[in-house]
Order: sequence, then C-alpha cells, then structure tokens
Amino acid sequence: MRTEDLHINVDRLMKRLDTLAGIGAIEGGGVCRLALTDEDRLGRDLVSGWMEELGLAVTVDRIGNVVGIRQGREDCPPVLTGSHIDSVATGGRYDGSLGVLAGLEAMAVLDEAGVTTRKPIGVAFFTNEEGARFAPDMMGSGVHQGMLDLGEMLDIRGIDGRRVSDALAEIGYAGSESVGAFKADSYLELHVEQGPVLEQEGFTIGAVEGVQGISWTEYRLTGTSNHAGTTPMHLRKDAGYVAAAIAVEARRLALEMGGTQVATVGVSELRPNLVNVIAAEALLTLDLRNTKEERLQWAEARLNELIEGIVSEEGVGVQSRRLARFEPVTFDPDMIALVEGTAQRLGCRVKRLPSGAGHDAQMFAPNCPTGMIFVPSQGGISHNVAEYTAPEDIRAGADVLLQALIARAG
Repeated sequence: MRTEDLHINVDRLMKRLDTLAGIGAIEGGGVCRLALTDEDRLGRDLVSGWMEELGLAVTVDRIGNVVGIRQGREDCPPVLTGSHIDSVATGGRYDGSLGVLAGLEAMAVLDEAGVTTRKPIGVAFFTNEEGARFAPDMMGSGVHQGMLDLGEMLDIRGIDGRRVSDALAEIGYAGSESVGAFKADSYLELHVEQGPVLEQEGFTIGAVEGVQGISWTEYRLTGTSNHAGTTPMHLRKDAGYVAAAIAVEARRLALEMGGTQVATVGVSELRPNLVNVIAAEALLTLDLRNTKEERLQWAEARLNELIEGIVSEEGVGVQSRRLARFEPVTFDPDMIALVEGTAQRLGCRVKRLPSGAGHDAQMFAPNCPTGMIFVPSQGGISHNVAEYTAPEDIRAGADVLLQALIARAG
C-alpha cells in the first residue's frame, strides 16, 4: 500500500479517547484533570504506557513534559506532534487529548504498514497547558522551548498553594531530561477548534494561520468593610463595586474596539462575601486577547487608565500581578499550505483561520516550522462538559495529521 493511501483507525482512536476520559470523569461526560494532580498522574501513566507499547523512546524532562520518539532512518531532529492531557476543572474530553492520541494513532498506523520514515517522528504531551491550577498556561511547552524559565516555573504556586516542583515530585513526573535544548524538525498539532467558525461555515478542517496574543492580569482591590444600610453611597469604599465596574468596562472596551479583541473577567471573589456588608476586598482576573500586538497593547493601556480612574474615584486601593503575557504568533506559511493541501487532497473542505485560544504550538513557532489542524467543535463549545466533535470529523483531522507527518518526515 502507498503511504498516500494510509488512514487512521478511528475506532481505535475513539476507544483511547474514551479510556482517557474515564480518568477524572465528571458528570455530563466531561473531565477534571487539573495539572499535576492524582488524576493527571493516572492520565500520564496511561498515555506513557501506550507510548511504550508502540516501542517509542520515552523521556520525561524537568518540567514533566513527556516525549515519545519513533526512530527514522536518519539520526536527525524529529517531526513532532502532540498537545496536552491536563484539563480545566469542568473540561471536555477532546481538548488537548485529541492531539496527543491522534499522534499515537499515526504511529500505530505506520507500524502496521511497516513504514519507516526518513526522519524520526515524535509525540508529546506538555505540562500545564491550561494554566487552570498554575499560571501561566502553556507552561510545559514554554519551558521546553526556552520561552519560560525553568527555575521560575518550578517555583510557581497554584490556586491551592502547592508549588510546581513539589507537585511534580508528588506525582512522580519530576524528570531528569534537560529543557530548552530540544530541537524539532517541525511541529504540527491537531486540536478541536473550540469555536463555532468551522461548523457554522461548513468546513471540516481548519488550517490555522496563527494564535492570538494573550494578556492575563490579576487585580486585588482593597476598600473598607462597612454596614450596607447605614453607609451613604458617597462615603463608601466598595471593592465589590470596583470589581464589577472593571468587568463592565472591559466588555465595553472590547465591543468598542471590535475586530478580534475579546475581554473576559474569569475569577471574582469578595470578602466578606455577605449580603449586608460592603466588600472590603475583591479579587478578579482579566483576560485580554487580540491577533494584533499593537491593538492588544492599546487595550491593556486603556484598561489600566480606566481602572486607575475607577479606583481613584471610589478611594479603593489596587495591586496588580501579571499572570501571563504572550504576543500573537504567526505560523509557518509552508506548514499552513501543507495542512491546506493535504486536507484538499483528502477531499475535505478547508478554511484558513486564526486561533482564539492559546496552544502549545505557539511556543514552537519561533524555533521551527509550526502549524496546527483544527476540527469542528459542535456549537463552538469547549472548556465545558458538553464539548463534542463528531467521529467523522476526528477521522478527517487525524488523517490530515497522519499524511502531513509522513510528508514532513519523508
């Protein structure tokens, strides 16, 4: 059989997706596998075991990234694919996991066909892509590619107070492989779109052009706790009001800017959290994204001005902390064309589009030719237990991945 005629076994891939989704399963069909928890350890053990069954050379680096390499005829940097297996607290079963397990499926198909590629092919899963327990997101791939400092990331404390280094040791994935020196021939990641565009416009495959820039900031507001009934409005220092006003201004600004600008307030806590007491303290996070760096910088500056005005008017103190900041990334034109051309050859309707979400691929883009393959998310829903991608779309995306890996590896 010609390599151009090889196809993935979608039943085997779906079975592996279902098996992995059983680890950290939550009501509604979703998963909770926060990074470096016991559930993450069990997921890592399962996927690492599948790597070993395929005869891959498996390594674990100091930030816990796991890489499996299938040898080629030449000793040279591998064509790498992969993603992540950690999730948000109420995540879906396809986010991240599809890219990792489709990579394993590609390896299995090549084994069954007796194909040895010229270049090695690798599959990886990276630590803490979501950033749900430890900020920043894309931590593992960022350290892996030298974009984030290992020592700083190991010292990060999570939402539960645990340090990354301690959590890695506790689950047995504080590896010995060095970081920052890994050289890939190229990197290609399959992922669910996590948005509505492909489904609404009737496309099966997305050839991703790049990733939006991301700005995450945490704000701690300090006012004065007082009686809700006896304190006149003009004498209040209400941290809760300021938190709400920031959320409103962020949304208004994003709508005013238009284009690809989005803004989200994702965490909001009040203290004391009582119906009849003015809040003395508030905590909130602000997520700003744009495909253009200059527009993202403008949004950050304008929001800072608005926040300064609001806190000054209310007499509330503010402390801010940067959680993550990544500039927009443009993928390699040849990799975009490879995805597009492969999808067309396989009879798939394909659309070029940007990614609104951050992905491990963006950490590879400055260092090697990088691309991404999107498949539709039903209803545009992700980071939600209702996340769903149809098996026929999974088959199409995994076939594009398989053929593109073969083309890159020779």
